[in-house]
Amino acid sequence: MNFLPRRPLLAAAAIAAPAIAFAGPAVEAAEKQPLNLHAIGMFLLFVLMTMGITYWASRKTQSAADFYTAGGGITGFQNGLAIAGDYMSAATLLGLTALVFDKGYDGYIYTIAFFVGWPMILFLMAERLRNLGRFTFADITSYRLDQGKVRTMAAISSLVVVSFYLIAQMVGAGQLIKLLFGLDYELAIVVVGALMMVYVIFGGMIATTWVQIIKACLLLAGGTAVGILAFSKFDFSYTTLVARAAEAHKLHDKLMAPGALMADPVNAVSLCLGLMFGIAGLPHILMRFFTVTDAKEARKSVLYASGFIGYFFNVIFIMGLCAITIVGTDTQFFTGGKLTGGGNMVAMHLAKAVGGDLLLGFLAAVAFATILAVVSGLALAGASAISHDLYARVIKKGTATDKEEMKVSRMATLALGVIAVLLGILFEKQNVAFMVGLAFGIAAAGNFPVLILSMYWKGLTTRGALAGGYGGLVSAVTFVVLSKSVWVTVLGNPAPIFPYEQPALFAMPIAFGLAIFFSVSESSARSRAEKAAFDDQFVRAQTGLGAAAASKH
Repeated sequence: MNFLPRRPLLAAAAIAAPAIAFAGPAVEAAEKQPLNLHAIGMFLLFVLMTMGITYWASRKTQSAADFYTAGGGITGFQNGLAIAGDYMSAATLLGLTALVFDKGYDGYIYTIAFFVGWPMILFLMAERLRNLGRFTFADITSYRLDQGKVRTMAAISSLVVVSFYLIAQMVGAGQLIKLLFGLDYELAIVVVGALMMVYVIFGGMIATTWVQIIKACLLLAGGTAVGILAFSKFDFSYTTLVARAAEAHKLHDKLMAPGALMADPVNAVSLCLGLMFGIAGLPHILMRFFTVTDAKEARKSVLYASGFIGYFFNVIFIMGLCAITIVGTDTQFFTGGKLTGGGNMVAMHLAKAVGGDLLLGFLAAVAFATILAVVSGLALAGASAISHDLYARVIKKGTATDKEEMKVSRMATLALGVIAVLLGILFEKQNVAFMVGLAFGIAAAGNFPVLILSMYWKGLTTRGALAGGYGGLVSAVTFVVLSKSVWVTVLGNPAPIFPYEQPALFAMPIAFGLAIFFSVSESSARSRAEKAAFDDQFVRAQTGLGAAAASKH
């Protein structure tokens, strides 16, 4: 685990998981590359296409429901593609390919860890999220509890997660574009920030959804094209591919055997908990379940998303194995004995080897488009926490009009965009692995426990929800700050106070424990009323009765 701090690009680019930060070396040291005209041309084409979509979406975005949830009119298939677009980041393409290239079978085991949270979302959460929620997951956690206090807690936690992800994405974008497009870092940051603000401010969830869908299709198409062309070099024989990869790789016979990627079992368990439950607590992922027409479409969207993501992970595995022979044995991709551009560029070198500059340009443009789509979803989630949860429900106590709420949301998006650009420039040389780890740890410890308890446990009270939410938030932040990633690497101290990199194993029990203890120890009239209200919530969660009416108000 001591090599985590040296992986800032992947950690920065990761929307799916902080753990991808293992996959390759730092990008900061990489020299700016010559202009890649193919990549720039294809990226400009993507931007023009998405600007057209944003213009179309702006004409359809008339209400708060349109802005936050696309009016609830997205189909299960469309939403499944959009969720996959949110989940399959540039780091999925670059990082996991590099991980398989470096570690072989261990890289494939690693991809499975990103997948295990989806069945839980499908069977435990998707239907109830759609039936109980309106715009944000705070609608569910505060359904029968104190609206002001619980929404404030959920909004703060959401903003912390979104902020760290946004900074990480911006830094990842700047480093990636400097490497692939030959543009200056600051220019890349400003371009990403400006486009993000345009998508969200003018197009809302409708534009963001379709940008995600287009990006997911491009990523699936690009990955498949590279995978097929590379696999054809081995006559589409998996046996031949594995044999030749094992022969060329430094691990040889151990290439296809589980190794010591994570030798510390405590860190391994903590990481798995963070990946599994963190995805079920990420606000921009949870928002997607409010965009569909009903609970059936919500379940279908998870099913489709799981299929797309599972397929892409298998494509990534094939690409990584092919790259061991095609890229790893070709000296043109190495400079001074090291892979040109760093270990993260394995997928790009493979694309050039099998498809020339045209395929390389396409894949580079897709990688940049991926970051654009992800930051748009994050900005919308952050803006909704400010405008819907804090402004409309806490400050205005439900009296704000749609027009006022949308105005605040657009102002929040503008503010988040400016802050993200400034922090992205400020953190250019800073290791940001801890930011993504912190975001996942907070999502798993700060958001998930209260969310799942509010849906399934009758005994949860406002006092318990606040204790669990704030306890998980503070403990996750504290553990990460005191870990090696921050305490040693960032702050320069000689040794970490907290010996593990991943906080979920320790912060999640604290969150659950505090929520349960402070709930069962309370016996006020208000707490009894909150517990009694669970029956009404349960009926709506199961049947959806009242959900349609609530979505119109």
